[in-house]
Amino acid sequence: MENFKMIAKTLFGFEEILAKELQQLGAQEVQLGTRMVSFVGDKGFMYKANLALRTALKILKPIYHFRATNETNLYKGIQGIDWSKYMNSNQTFVIDTTVHSENFKHTQFVAQKCKDAIVDQFKDKYGQRPSVDKDYPDVRINIHIDRDQCSVSLDSSGASLHQRGYKTATNIAPINEVLAAGMLLLSGWDGSSDFLDPMCGSGTILAEAAMIACNIPANINRKEFAFEKWSDWDNDLFDQIVNSLMKKTKEFHYTITGYDKAPSAVMKAKDNIRNANLDDYIKISERNFFETEKENKGPLHMVFNPPYGERLDIHLERFYREIGDTLKQSYPNTNAWFITANLDALKFVGLKPSRKIKLFNGKLETRFAKYEMYEGSKREKFQNKENN
Repeated sequence: MENFKMIAKTLFGFEEILAKELQQLGAQEVQLGTRMVSFVGDKGFMYKANLALRTALKILKPIYHFRATNETNLYKGIQGIDWSKYMNSNQTFVIDTTVHSENFKHTQFVAQKCKDAIVDQFKDKYGQRPSVDKDYPDVRINIHIDRDQCSVSLDSSGASLHQRGYKTATNIAPINEVLAAGMLLLSGWDGSSDFLDPMCGSGTILAEAAMIACNIPANINRKEFAFEKWSDWDNDLFDQIVNSLMKKTKEFHYTITGYDKAPSAVMKAKDNIRNANLDDYIKISERNFFETEKENKGPLHMVFNPPYGERLDIHLERFYREIGDTLKQSYPNTNAWFITANLDALKFVGLKPSRKIKLFNGKLETRFAKYEMYEGSKREKFQNKENN
């Protein structure tokens, strides 16, 4: 099988983690970009990337590149591709566009012009044309224009890869699965300790933590990928890739726990965890984090997404102060990470974060902050080091 270049799209701040994931999977020529990483692999690797990457949103297969300064160039460029290689006139397609150009102001105009070029080619050659289906297309085409450079790619994923397939119920302020997985990997979570999400909402962070701990492919529960409708779809190869990935799963010997004080959230989280076939690894209970304390003696890894005040009406100052107090008083020997879009709220925690990473949750700029809670005081810990 021949190798070709691909592009994995991701969220801001996850480029290096995604590159590392690709290298560990066996990708060649891995190169970082902005919100994307390019790499080289064959068709089997394309299937594997879609199944296994935790921080990728899409896997694109570039097929053509040309210069376009106006709508005539754009139309001719798209017509320069032999579209019968990628679809037939009975199939449906859709065009997604990203435009950063002075020459083209509207993504919809670009999509319309590209659609016309494809449809006209089929009509001229075969006397009939494929139609557009925005919801369930057979072929999804990605057009990216940067100044006067136009890249045309086939989207091998279809719906965004954050749609893992296990989540049927979400809570009031859900977190994207790719964002959850990226936060966990940034926090250093590798399954070698107990884990707690003390405000678990619909259970996304818990599910992603369990899949990382057990090395379960991120998209194993997903119903379909766009490449399954391509003319070169190889079902046997796909099954081989799935089997080889599932052979690499591993056992997990610690606890993964989720708390939420809302009964509705606990119910939704349990449903989602069951859908993901992860209920053997995760225990969820209805509890208010501020009334809990650490259950086991060993180290604890904590990652959570507290309310930002963007959607939920809480008294932020008191709420964030309680997070700090609970960590300080009840959670020794814990690495606690949480994400917030309320940048002022971090001032109320009353603890100094040892790290702060800029991320985006949708369009919201956030900080992902780490708090290291030592056994005894920090000072004692350093004194003990000096005395040993």
